[in-house]
Amino acid sequence: MKLSGPEYFGSGEAIAKEGTAAVLEQPYSQRVGGYTEVMKPFIDFVIAAVLLLITSPVMLVAAIMIKFDSKGPVIFRQERYGKNGVKFNIYKFRTMRTDAPKYSASPTTSNDPRITRLGRLLRKTSLDELPQLLNIIKGDMSFVGPRPEQKRIVEESYTDLERRRFLVKPGITGLWQVSDVRKDPIHHNLQYDFHYISNVSILMDIKILFKTVVVMVKSNTF
Repeated sequence: MKLSGPEYFGSGEAIAKEGTAAVLEQPYSQRVGGYTEVMKPFIDFVIAAVLLLITSPVMLVAAIMIKFDSKGPVIFRQERYGKNGVKFNIYKFRTMRTDAPKYSASPTTSNDPRITRLGRLLRKTSLDELPQLLNIIKGDMSFVGPRPEQKRIVEESYTDLERRRFLVKPGITGLWQVSDVRKDPIHHNLQYDFHYISNVSILMDIKILFKTVVVMVKSNTF
C-alpha cells in the first residue's frame, strides 16, 4: 500500500487487514533494521534540539501567559507508556484547570469547561505540544510514531496485540493523527499504528510529517 491518496489516510479498512497481519507475522527486526534504532533517534535529537532553540522565546512567552491566566503549574506531566512498555512522563503546556481529573478522557471540543481561556488557543495552534521536544531529546519519544497511550487505558484494557504498539517509540504525530478518524479515540483505531510499525521508513516519516503540516494548516488542531 502506497503512502498517498484517500485509501491511505482514509477509512483504514485496508490498513486494518494489512497492518495487523504484518505485525503478527513479520519479525520486528525484519521490519525496521537500523533506521529506527540508529538513524531515526539521531535525526530526532538534532531536529528537536534545533527546534527547541528556535521556539524557546515562544515557549517562554507561553509559560508566562499560563501563569497569569490561571493557577497551577506551567507544565502538565502525565505518565504514558513508551517503547518496550517503559513508562515515562509526557510534557505539555497545561491547558486545563488544575481541578480537572488528571487521567480523565481528553476534551473533544474547545467548549469543554475544563479548558482554560489560554488553553483553547494553545490547543487550537498545537503550541501545547512544544514541551514534547524535551521528550524527544530525552529519548522518550520520536517526531513520528504511535501516540503514547495513557497509563490507565493500557493497564485496564490493553491486550497482547495492542501492546505491540510498544515496539517503536511513540510520536508527536503519526499515521492516525493525519487520518480522517483522528477525532476518534486512538485505542479504537490501532490499525493505523500497526500499519506504521510494519512499514516504517524514512520516506514514510517524511510523508507523515508533510501531511501533518497540511492537516494543521487546514484545521489548526488535531
